[in-house]
Amino acid sequence: MPQNAAVIERTVAVLAGGLSHEREVSLRSGRRLATALRAAGADVREWDVDGALVTRLRSDPPDAVAIALHGGEGENGSVQAVLELLDVPFVGTPAQACRRAWDKPTAKAELAGAGLDTPDWVALPHATFRALGAQAVLDAMVDRLGLPLMVKPDQGGSALGAQVVTARSELPAAMVSCLAYSDTVLAERFVRGTEVAVTVVDDGTVRALPAVEIDARGGVYDYTARYTPGTVSFHCPARLDDDTLSRLEETALAAHHLLGLRDVSRTDAVVDSDGRIQVLEVNVSPGITETSLLPMSVRAAGMELGRLYSSLVERAIARSRFT
Repeated sequence: MPQNAAVIERTVAVLAGGLSHEREVSLRSGRRLATALRAAGADVREWDVDGALVTRLRSDPPDAVAIALHGGEGENGSVQAVLELLDVPFVGTPAQACRRAWDKPTAKAELAGAGLDTPDWVALPHATFRALGAQAVLDAMVDRLGLPLMVKPDQGGSALGAQVVTARSELPAAMVSCLAYSDTVLAERFVRGTEVAVTVVDDGTVRALPAVEIDARGGVYDYTARYTPGTVSFHCPARLDDDTLSRLEETALAAHHLLGLRDVSRTDAVVDSDGRIQVLEVNVSPGITETSLLPMSVRAAGMELGRLYSSLVERAIARSRFT
C-alpha cells in the first residue's frame, strides 16, 4: 500500500512496556506511536505486555499489532513468537530473525561473513572469566583488540551497560557494569569517526531513509545522551558526501536483507577516518520517542509517522491473509 494511505477503521494494539530494563523508554515510544496512529485514523489500544496479554489477544483480537517494545522479549523474538502462535498480524520482524539480530555476536558474524565491515570483537560469558581468571582473560582481550574498547552486553539496547574503556585499569569496572545486564560480554574495538543511524522501511518499496548523524557532546552516544533532550546534536541527512551516504544506504539495506528483517529496522554504524562504514548493530524495534532517530528520518523523508505505520499495519494484515 502507498505510504500516504491511511488506516480506515482498523483496530491496532500498540504493545509497549514489558519488564525489560528499557520499559520506560518503551512506554514513551508506545505513547508516541499510538498518538501518530490515531492521527492517521486508527482505533488504537495501548496494551502493556504482561500476564493478561494472551487473554486480551484471544478475547478481543485487534486487526493488527504494532510493537513498540525495546529490549528483552520485545526484540528477542519472544513476543513475536506468541503473536505467530495466535495468528495475530503484527508490524515487524518474524521471531526467528529477531533472535538472530538480537544476539549481537551472531548478527556481527553474519554481517562480517557477507563482507560488511564491523569492528573486530570477542564475546565471552561470565563463566569464562571465573574459570580462567578474569585478569588473564582481560589482558588477552586487550592484547588482541587493543585500546580503546567498547564493552557492552551481547544482548540489549539503548546502550545500557555499554562503556568505552581507554585504559586497562578501567576494564574490571566496565565488566561489572556490563554483566549487570547480560551474562555475556561483547568487547569490540572502539572506532572513532562519524556515528550514524540509517532506518530501512518496507511499505511496499524497501528503501533506506535519510541517515541521521549523531554528535554527542560527551563523545559517546550512551543511555543518558539517547534520552536526555539537548545532550546530542542531530543532523538529518548526515553531513557526509553523496558517495558515503549512498554506501550507507546500501549497507543498511544489505543488513536488513541478510538478517531477514521485515517492515522496519535501523542500522547503527560509524564512518571511520578512511571512509569505511563499520556496522555496530542492527535494531528490529527502533525507538520512537521524542529523541529517537527513526522519527527524524521519517520527517526528513517528507513522510508522516502515523501514515507510515498505517501502511505497515495494512501490509501486516495482507500478509496474514496469504499464510
